[in-house]
Amino acid sequence: MSPSTEAARTPSAARTRLLGTATKIFYAEGIHSVGIDRITAEAQVTRATLYRHFAGKEDLVLAYLDKADRGIREQVAAAVESTPSAAGQVRAVARSLVDGIRSPGFRGCAFLNAVAEYPDPAHPVHRAVLAHREWFLRTVTELLARAREGDAPAGAAGAAGRHLVMLRDGAMAAGCLTDPELVAETFLHGVEGLLKDLAEKTSV
Repeated sequence: MSPSTEAARTPSAARTRLLGTATKIFYAEGIHSVGIDRITAEAQVTRATLYRHFAGKEDLVLAYLDKADRGIREQVAAAVESTPSAAGQVRAVARSLVDGIRSPGFRGCAFLNAVAEYPDPAHPVHRAVLAHREWFLRTVTELLARAREGDAPAGAAGAAGRHLVMLRDGAMAAGCLTDPELVAETFLHGVEGLLKDLAEKTSV
């Protein structure tokens, strides 16, 4: 790859700064409440610079969600790679989620927060949220399917996957409202219950 080609593929400092600023503010304060002028002022760029990199605010919101999606995919992949055990991988993913809940500045799930502001199912932001959630459900269901052994019912992993996503949603909502340690403990206990239930169905 030539230096010019590599430079073309590398995001500019201004774009990186804009997206970083938007990510911080959107997550902390919401999307609709934040205007373009606030973002450009804090990123120390002009409106013209913003529009060179993003078609408008909606494009910036989609880039923010794409960044969040990629970060979570990397987090889940690292958790899965940390252990060869299928059940251990489910536990590692769960622990990675509670690490976020325990982190300073935690404000819930970026995707649940965003979809609350974009309820129209046809809107690109709403669709981006659903795509992320479909990926997460598919991923944890596949992990739980690998943890399911023997004669456990074929649908057991699907039900457990949906249950895990609901537990995760509840933990994300509660984690910024009450004691994050208690929320983390409760969530991990729930995941253990799902794994135990799968094991018991296998042994029947």
